[in-house]
Amino acid sequence: MKFQCVSLWLLGIMLILCFVDSHSLRKCLISTDMHHIEESFQEIKRAIQAKDTFPNVTILSTLETLQSIKPLDVCCVTKNLLAFYVDRVFKDHQEPHPQILRKISSIANSFLYMQKTLRQCQEQRQCHCRQEATNVTRVIHDNYDQLEVRSAAIKSLGELDVFLAWIDKNHEVTSSA
Repeated sequence: MKFQCVSLWLLGIMLILCFVDSHSLRKCLISTDMHHIEESFQEIKRAIQAKDTFPNVTILSTLETLQSIKPLDVCCVTKNLLAFYVDRVFKDHQEPHPQILRKISSIANSFLYMQKTLRQCQEQRQCHCRQEATNVTRVIHDNYDQLEVRSAAIKSLGELDVFLAWIDKNHEVTSSA
């Protein structure tokens, strides 16, 4: 009788640990002020989107790719898209207006901070990159590469609200403010 109770107890603990592993740990905690990032973007959105010479082309939102990401791939796709914005979009964008440049720099700095957080998750083996996640980011890079660099950077900046909304929806976000 004691053996059955212990066995059931161990089985229950194993099920709980599997549930926690597959549901809680797949979402890494992003500690940043998303409201500040969203406000910064809203202040420059109209100016950025007015420069977009390809209004019928999209880079992020074409495929509904972000909506189809499986929970196990959220961390990896987030990490990859943060790197995409930091390494390509922000660097490729040439902004002549100092006020807009300050807002973009503020967003870029927040993205760098989020990258650091996700790097820690990856080091703790909580951020796995499966083939599906790699394919999604490859498609986004391909969309970007189909446009001239300046146009692609403007287009991607104009679609930043799509990415920010997706982060809000898919990550447990805490304010660092």
